[in-house]
Amino acid sequence: MEIIIGLLIIAIGAFCQSSCYVPINKIKDWSWESYWIVQGVFAWLVFPLLGALLSVPAGHSFMEIFNAPSFNIWMTVFFGVLWGVGGLTFGLSMRYLGVALGQSIALGTCAGLGTIMGPVLLNIFFPELNPLQSLTAAVLIGVAVTLLGIAIIGVAGSMKAASLSEEEKKAAVKDFNFPKGIAIALLAGFMSGCFNVGLEFGKEIFIPGTQDMFKTLPATLLVTVGGFLTNAVYCFYQNQKNNTWADYSKGSVWGNNLVFCALAGALWYSQFFGLSLGKGFLTSSPTLTTLAFCILMALNVVFSNVWGIILKEWKGCSSKTIAVLITGIIVLIVSSFLPQLL
Repeated sequence: MEIIIGLLIIAIGAFCQSSCYVPINKIKDWSWESYWIVQGVFAWLVFPLLGALLSVPAGHSFMEIFNAPSFNIWMTVFFGVLWGVGGLTFGLSMRYLGVALGQSIALGTCAGLGTIMGPVLLNIFFPELNPLQSLTAAVLIGVAVTLLGIAIIGVAGSMKAASLSEEEKKAAVKDFNFPKGIAIALLAGFMSGCFNVGLEFGKEIFIPGTQDMFKTLPATLLVTVGGFLTNAVYCFYQNQKNNTWADYSKGSVWGNNLVFCALAGALWYSQFFGLSLGKGFLTSSPTLTTLAFCILMALNVVFSNVWGIILKEWKGCSSKTIAVLITGIIVLIVSSFLPQLL
């Protein structure tokens, strides 16, 4: 029963993350770089800090978190900086492929690489911990099935690109560009996988006595702080390049935009808050604990495609294309539970 509860919590977090781009559509009169960094303040600083504070046991100080080895702390932040590159290109993949297909390709790549890269890189620095033992046959099969589901959805995207006229593509996704979008989405997925690598390096960064469900929240904060630094540098550069600093002085839209940026940030952070809580219920299954990140990304893809259908990004596609899309979604759902059956 605890395993089912854990998976449901992760699924709720995935649904929230997949919905985070909906509030962004309500932001007015700001350029991409302006609203991206403002929502990032909430997504990568405010809410992760609140989550990390929640992990502090009674009678302890938040600063005790930083009693962990400095190497682990800095490596966690470093991989957060690399993940930040994935976050930037992730947004661009939505621009060129739409919510459904962009998230499918980027998150699918992130799911597979993030799950495998963590133990592999950790083994380079701490071979005495034998982190590779977590990559069991069941874990690798789970990753393979997830990637299969992503590949099927990618085929559906290719069929969509081939069947629609330029006018229909633009109607669904304004800047639709399949070749460019695929390249960016793959890069986004590769770099986004560094998030889980950061969590692996930071998995021992918590105060003794912390409940299992809160243990990854301090590491999550360190990763997102690193990602915020990358995004801040790029967004402020774009503000300067595009002369959009004036966005921040538009007092008439600040109230509206701040609300929707905060909502988008809260929804985005929910996935990793849910991941931490969910893993607390999966401790009886080492396989699912290792695969939790992969499961989260797979469910993100499932829900992003649901939103893609709601937002009519697949409007005008043939029934065959829709059938392939639904097949890919079903495979991803199965991948979340298959490892437990092996």
